[in-house]
Amino acid sequence: QVRLVESGGGLVQPGGSLRLSCAASGFAFDYYAIGWFRQAPGKEREGVTCINRYLGSTYYADSVKGRFTISRDNAKNTAYLQMNNLKPEDTAVYYCATGIVCSRYAPDFRSWGQGTQVTVSS
Repeated sequence: QVRLVESGGGLVQPGGSLRLSCAASGFAFDYYAIGWFRQAPGKEREGVTCINRYLGSTYYADSVKGRFTISRDNAKNTAYLQMNNLKPEDTAVYYCATGIVCSRYAPDFRSWGQGTQVTVSS
C-alpha cells in the first residue's frame, strides 16, 4: 500500500524557515519522481517543485526560486522541502506526491499525502 506522510509544518514568522519531510512507504521510492504542491484557501493546487529519480531537481515555481530547496534521501525513503525566508503568501497546505516523471500539473501525480499546514504570520 502506497503511503506518503508529510510533516514539519507549523506557524512561523515572516523571514523564518521550515523543513518539510515526506516519508514514503509501500513502493519503490527511488524509482519515482517526488513533487511538492501547495493549496491556499480559495486557490487551486499549484506545483512548487519536483525532484526526479536521478536526484536532479527539475523546476521551482517562480514564487519560491532562491528560497525553497527540494532534496531526497533514497536510503531513508524520504523527500524534503527546505523553505527559507518565508512570506505570508507561502501560507498553504503543502502536499507531497509521487509520479513517473516531474510535472507542474497535479493530475500527473498518482499518489498523495494528507498534507501539512504551513502558516506564515507575525
